[in-house]
Amino acid sequence: QVQLVESGGGLVQPGGSLRLSCAASGLIVSIERMAWYRQAPGKQRELVAAITTGGSSNYADSVKGRFTISRDNAKNTVFLQMNRLRPEDTAVYYCNAFQFVTGTSWGQGTQVTVSS
Repeated sequence: QVQLVESGGGLVQPGGSLRLSCAASGLIVSIERMAWYRQAPGKQRELVAAITTGGSSNYADSVKGRFTISRDNAKNTVFLQMNRLRPEDTAVYYCNAFQFVTGTSWGQGTQVTVSS
């Protein structure tokens, strides 16, 4: 199994920035894809951004130009730099990882609140 531990959430004012981190540990062979999802109260979990081992990334339309996903393959860590945050970005953010030998793993989530 793969364990994922997120950090970096918190309270920030609109227009501010936060950087989320997620470190993977456990039975790691090659994590093909790492991603961030989020879930706001009363809404379904949605993909925010994803990145492959090779560095290819994709983003939800709502965060393009504001969020940047990156990863350190050597440390099995993925980051989400969030700039120009909006109240509608408020959600629990979950780290997600996929590798063929163990399937999909989820972190416990970290709260991001954007409010004045």
